[in-house]
Amino acid sequence: YDYLMYLNNEADRSMNDLTQYPVFPHILQDFSSERLDLKNPETFRDLSKPIGALNPTRLDNFKNRFHTMPERDDASGIPPPFLYGTHYSTPGYVLHYLVRIAPEYMLCLQNGKFDAPDRTFLSIGDSWQSCLHNPADLKELIPEFFTGSGDFLQNDEDLDLGHRYSGERLPHVDLPPWAKSPRDFIRKHAKALECDYVSAHLHEWIDLIFG
Repeated sequence: YDYLMYLNNEADRSMNDLTQYPVFPHILQDFSSERLDLKNPETFRDLSKPIGALNPTRLDNFKNRFHTMPERDDASGIPPPFLYGTHYSTPGYVLHYLVRIAPEYMLCLQNGKFDAPDRTFLSIGDSWQSCLHNPADLKELIPEFFTGSGDFLQNDEDLDLGHRYSGERLPHVDLPPWAKSPRDFIRKHAKALECDYVSAHLHEWIDLIFG
């Protein structure tokens, strides 16, 4: 954790700037088990690939789109072909995670409104699945997933973030079965970050993000 924060600082990323907020990796892919097994390699995300390349089917779709895009034309304002249409970290992505503890920033970003309920951060497991399958979702994580009390996962202020299709107001963020509470999730997630598997592969992700 300390080394990643150091790298972010050297890259001029700061918690004081939403446009250059510290970026941390998704490290887990198991959000359905009752117990988090840090000895099992299948528990972890492949850190050698960017988010957009983790799902081979989606990556093929990105490649097909790339090859059908028109060539760059500066005179017409046509950009060069691109593989991914979004970034791994933007102010909107940061506030997507932090809306429950920083609603005023989301309201500023969204012209006085919260994001649509179906795009609001509702579940850690569902968020990971979105990063695997949604062609418009390639975001990584933020430091709050690895430190603190996990208060950003709770709607303690009872904010009116909208309603689900069932009519239920948007609640706290759903945790994986292996986490008993937000604080327990942060503790176990931080432990995973420091485990042997991540220590052996984290440099691969660092090369992707920081070069």
